[in-house]
Amino acid sequence: MLAALEAISADPDVFRAGPNSRAALYRAFLAAWEAREGGTGPDPSGFTPDERGARERLDAIASRPRVAFLLSALEGFAAADIAAIMSVPRIEAESLIDKAGRDIAGMLRTDVLIIEDEPFIALDLRALLEELGHSVTGVARTHKEAVKAVSLKRPGLILADIQLADGSSGLDAVNQILQSFETPVIFVTAFPERFLSGTPPEPAFLIAKPFGVESLKAVVSQALFFDRRSRRLAGA
Repeated sequence: MLAALEAISADPDVFRAGPNSRAALYRAFLAAWEAREGGTGPDPSGFTPDERGARERLDAIASRPRVAFLLSALEGFAAADIAAIMSVPRIEAESLIDKAGRDIAGMLRTDVLIIEDEPFIALDLRALLEELGHSVTGVARTHKEAVKAVSLKRPGLILADIQLADGSSGLDAVNQILQSFETPVIFVTAFPERFLSGTPPEPAFLIAKPFGVESLKAVVSQALFFDRRSRRLAGA
């Protein structure tokens, strides 16, 4: 960051803020990092085991897709902003994010349980996950079906709706499942406001319906890459 600030001080044109000053700052930082650091990262000697594992997974991804993935996953930039930061066309930024997602899926292929009562959405989710290389072990339409599915095979990831076919709750189903084991959870729902109740499992990812295919792919990659294992909340 110091190198970026020095570059901006020496040449203010490096920082072309425009409508998005945050993206412009990251663009200056990326340029300074690539020029001075040569793509090297921090000293891993002080990393925790989880940080070391994440670093090893990052190192397995090519440099440009890795940068695009981190800008999207950690910094929350949209594809258009990532394109501006990396000085590439938007379609190339989207391609880099997609490649990172595929690389991550290749490293972290897993079994996935879908808890979804709408057949067409369930089919879309299955196709998306299988395209990324994952195996869908089951599609549950109700709380009861979800619990039965995990008794047959434990998933490495759960994608769940909140309101299910028989009026039962996907939140309740996930919380019951997480009493037995921990696994990352992504909620895909038309009722995101229900997360304001204070009772969902944490940490969990949330995607609102209708969802974009690319955004859902990115969240699946994030959930598996950072392995944010969900846990049942006390009293939930």
